[in-house]
Amino acid sequence: MSDSSAPTKNRPGWIRVRRLDLATEEQVGTTLGGLATVCQSANCPNIGDCWGRGTATFMVMGDKCTRACRFCNVDFGKPEPLNPHEPAQLAQSVRELGLNFAVVTCVDRDDLADSGSQHWVDCIDAVHAVGKGVKIEVLTGDFKGSEADIARVVRSAPEVFAHNVETIPRLQGRVRHKARWETSLRVLKLARKIAADEGIPLVTKSGIMLGLGESFFEVQEAMHLLLDEGVEILTIGQYLKPFDRPDKLAVERFVEPQEFERLQEYGLSIGFAGIASGPLVRSSYRAETLYEQAMARKAG
Repeated sequence: MSDSSAPTKNRPGWIRVRRLDLATEEQVGTTLGGLATVCQSANCPNIGDCWGRGTATFMVMGDKCTRACRFCNVDFGKPEPLNPHEPAQLAQSVRELGLNFAVVTCVDRDDLADSGSQHWVDCIDAVHAVGKGVKIEVLTGDFKGSEADIARVVRSAPEVFAHNVETIPRLQGRVRHKARWETSLRVLKLARKIAADEGIPLVTKSGIMLGLGESFFEVQEAMHLLLDEGVEILTIGQYLKPFDRPDKLAVERFVEPQEFERLQEYGLSIGFAGIASGPLVRSSYRAETLYEQAMARKAG
């Protein structure tokens, strides 16, 4: 999901971003030890809130993406080779930040034969080794639909397996580069099925952006399609065009908070175990709370 920012003069009053104080930025930045975060790479509007609480979403496999999606602020280009020390560096940052729940995402690595699935396994194993009870949410690419790569990641047992569809089916081609709605549904369906078949206690999650030209009914339809494939947690947020990026899509409209609230209520009513819907909601925003809500709802 887009975590980018737009010029504040074009934003309505309900889009308010908490500024990050310099001391907090320096403290968390030092702890991250050079690891990329989606907070910075995608200019997330929640960076002040999350970093102020000592949490961050890590981005692995580099800071160059092999896809040029028209909503995303992450740079498109040829990535560097994978850093074999990155899983250990990730674990060290999780340990130093004192996290019990780590959120990790990645750039797309279409240049790799396994789309980075083994690197994911190494990162998941490293985070779990930090200590008993340390959980991880992974926000992955689509692995080009490869069942073997999806299974490899699922079998490493992340607590949450997330993959974002980003927008409704009709807008996929305009919004996402080298990605298809059907492929993303396949990823989520396979993750759910493999976990269920092998007794892996995994929660599936996806995310949608609003403000790209979709209708309320189309969003509801997309929610049903995701639920039908076993998606348990859903995030819905406002798309914000990256600043100073003319190659990115313009915001078609700023969705009012009341519409987000209606979608949240609707999502819970049709059976999602956890849902967050609001203008500044992003894929990883308060992910641990959502996970706990989903687990409590499933247990009840």
